[in-house]
Amino acid sequence: MSFRRRFKDSFFLTSLMFIASSITSCNGGQELKSQVSIDGAAVGFFVSLAVAEEYGKAKPEAQVSVASSGTGGGISKFCAGDIDIVGASRTIRDEEIKKCKSKNIEFVEFPIALDGIAVIANRQNNFAKCLTIKELSTIWSAKSDGKILNWNQVNPKFPNQQLKLYAPASDTGTFDYMTQAVTGKVKNGRTDYTPSHNQNLLVQGVSGDASALGYVGISYYIQNQDKLNLVAVESPTGKCEKPVPVDNVIKNIYTPLSRPLFIYVSKKSLDSKPAVKEFVEFYLENSWKWVDSVGYVALPDEAYVKVKQKLITGETGTKFKKAKPGQPITNFI
Repeated sequence: MSFRRRFKDSFFLTSLMFIASSITSCNGGQELKSQVSIDGAAVGFFVSLAVAEEYGKAKPEAQVSVASSGTGGGISKFCAGDIDIVGASRTIRDEEIKKCKSKNIEFVEFPIALDGIAVIANRQNNFAKCLTIKELSTIWSAKSDGKILNWNQVNPKFPNQQLKLYAPASDTGTFDYMTQAVTGKVKNGRTDYTPSHNQNLLVQGVSGDASALGYVGISYYIQNQDKLNLVAVESPTGKCEKPVPVDNVIKNIYTPLSRPLFIYVSKKSLDSKPAVKEFVEFYLENSWKWVDSVGYVALPDEAYVKVKQKLITGETGTKFKKAKPGQPITNFI
């Protein structure tokens, strides 16, 4: 049975959730130095979870906890010094860097995978086959809050039908990335939509509502593609592109809404906790094995070489602040 098939099985997902909450129970008498803690984005969560599970097999004494409170929530804990590693579906922000600095938290930035945001519609929707960035901005920008309520307001060719929106919560990296990508501004998203930190609930909402539109990480679409319509997005060259097949992401074909996923690791933890450094080494060496299986896209080989070199040098800070959707990831490592 393929790993993706296993992930689609609810029992397997439940067992991984159990691992996430219970793996720290092993060898409870060990010192804090032997523990590794990860929190952060829902997007990319199952990569970290799969790595932790496999690492636990190789190192039965390991104490690795994996949680998902969203990119913003995870970074807040990370900058407070409460966790060793944070998963992020966007680049760390300036204000978050300042918060980390105030607590003397330096970080090393590691891209771990690529992702494409999937714009999804109900299966009954036969008109929203390709949306432009301008139309997506009309739908999702803050100035549309309470005003753009029908599909024909987005495009007069669309029916006069209520528009119902489902999207990740406003404190998630996916929301931040999508908002900036389509409106050009951070925190410029509307608030009158149905939010959730659980993207499976967004899938349920869109699949059960004929008037619905939403967006999720590509893995959530792949796991539920029989329930949804995947909406293409017009590229800068005027072509309607989709993030599936996933090669469209790694080859920079799906340029409007593709992004890297990250882990940020505390430099202090790397230097003072051998277990953290060992786990991160294992993560960077092995995570590619599960990236494709859970619906994301593995980095180019050259990127993995650079990422591993970054662990050796311990270079701190972010290089991705100026990166734009679709740009080669190797330019910024």
